[in-house]
Amino acid sequence: MDYDTAQKYLKEIGQEQLLEYYPELTAAERAELLKDIESTDFSVLENIDKPPKPRGRIEPLKPLSCEEISARSKEFEEAGLKLLSQGKVAAVLLAGGQGTRLGFNKPKGMFDIGVTRPLPLFELHMADMLSVANRAKRAFHVFIMTSRANNGETIDFFKQNGYFGYPEDKIHFFIQDVAPACSFEGKVYLKNKHSVLSAPNGNGGWYKSLISSGLNSVLERDGVEWVNVCGVDNVLQRFCDPLFVGATVLGGYSCSAKIVRKERPEENVGLLCKVDGRPSVIEYYEMDENLKCERENGKLVYCNGITLNYLFGLKALNAVDCAHFPYHLAKKKIEHLEHGVEVCPASPCGYKFETLVVDMVNAMDNCLPFEVKRNKEFAPLKNSEGADSVETARALLIENGFKL
Repeated sequence: MDYDTAQKYLKEIGQEQLLEYYPELTAAERAELLKDIESTDFSVLENIDKPPKPRGRIEPLKPLSCEEISARSKEFEEAGLKLLSQGKVAAVLLAGGQGTRLGFNKPKGMFDIGVTRPLPLFELHMADMLSVANRAKRAFHVFIMTSRANNGETIDFFKQNGYFGYPEDKIHFFIQDVAPACSFEGKVYLKNKHSVLSAPNGNGGWYKSLISSGLNSVLERDGVEWVNVCGVDNVLQRFCDPLFVGATVLGGYSCSAKIVRKERPEENVGLLCKVDGRPSVIEYYEMDENLKCERENGKLVYCNGITLNYLFGLKALNAVDCAHFPYHLAKKKIEHLEHGVEVCPASPCGYKFETLVVDMVNAMDNCLPFEVKRNKEFAPLKNSEGADSVETARALLIENGFKL
């Protein structure tokens, strides 16, 4: 794309501000900016004016309880280990975020949760995967989704740590796709005078990004049928759990989600339920107050709190259009260039466009809510103090026998 083409195109879509500093750029900077403009997907801006899609009929979705899982644990575990031993299960670790909210300016997976010894989150998760691989007598593929900002640092960290004892040829890195960030008026920001400001496009883009990287060929080559998708910030995350895999497959489900039982209506957690007869995740702020508080035999009716641990059947996933899941508007504090100066706003100043993995669940024909005990498998690390903090995560790790 040359300057005249870019200028004409940006005028048509109302984004001429991106060329504001073009006259003062070097030849290399001009080339970089024009390349950025050509590769930016401006169509995401159409989501700003889209009215929210109305919710249909909401109904509870009965979970497979801890008691039911315990009663069939041997059956589920044997089925899960068999699939793992056949190489039919893989893991995807969503690790594109930085540890900013923890006061840690590096990939969140590098955050050290240890007390008397170094224990980065990556090491914690890889140790869990290795233990499952040893039980199955076969290492499964691990796909780690990074971002443009932390890809190189993440790969170097794994190399420096000998891939944490996991077979190197089974670990694959791929970069999350991005979308432009803009003001509330829909004007795309510049990162600097020669770069369009883009941000990771949310965890729902993991499969599209994996395909874009070409790594889906590994799945096809090795006959992988199931993919376990997990977030990096749950320190008690269990990957490719044989019980979870076995229950999903034996139940004939297209996908499943590990859930914790919500105990208080005001708890801020997304809920797995049914909408118009299909599985759906409703965010806590979208749930009607009456439904949120509805109880039966003293227990909340809508109680399936999601934990960002999903199992998807690739056959079902390939049957839906993963490239066109809806974008959600996220109001954010966005560092950007304004009047030639870098601005670090104190309050939200614009939108980032994010796809969500929950939309993949909504696209499935069915989904198994698989209950786990909160104090055994759910310890999210999101804040430096208070709820879901370093302190609470460490306490739960110690409670579960981890040496920190």
